[in-house]
Amino acid sequence: CFSEHDFLPCLELALEGGVRAVQLREKDLSTEELLKLAQKVKLATEKYGAKLFINERADIAHQTGAEGVHLTEASAPVEKVRKNFPNLLIGVSTHSLESARQAELGGADFITFSPIYETPSKKEFGPPQGLDRLQEVCREIKIPVLALGGISKDRVPPVLDQGAFGVALISGIWNGPDIKQESFEYMKFFGRR
Repeated sequence: CFSEHDFLPCLELALEGGVRAVQLREKDLSTEELLKLAQKVKLATEKYGAKLFINERADIAHQTGAEGVHLTEASAPVEKVRKNFPNLLIGVSTHSLESARQAELGGADFITFSPIYETPSKKEFGPPQGLDRLQEVCREIKIPVLALGGISKDRVPPVLDQGAFGVALISGIWNGPDIKQESFEYMKFFGRR
């Protein structure tokens, strides 16, 4: 949605508001363009002590000094990424208890589980999972589970009550009237400013 010109200042506002982990997910950029953007994002996350995860591209994560990579269910297996990039944290997007188990058994450090609620960005993954399924995954999986999909501020407490370690979101912050303030409001649920 943002041009790079808009994105970096907006990212800085989110980091000022307390966001401590950023996933760079740019599927339409060339390797060179992604590398350049990732280097700029890494400078911003470093400034605020935040972690940077690169979507699917462990090579770019490694080259930029990002803390980790985030894989999809269709990405390279966690084991292969771990073997080639042992220092990276590895997250995996999951959409079922079965895929969450596979990610954990494969050696993932954390998972995202989605969609919890109705959200346009996750329609391709079917109807919302809901809080009961989230609770089931959180009970069965020992690594941290981040809830994703339709997470508005009023939905953070019920998600955390089901056992989620945290939340992952985009529109709740980006679409708000004040990115820094929206970030701060979300981070209050986690005892941070």
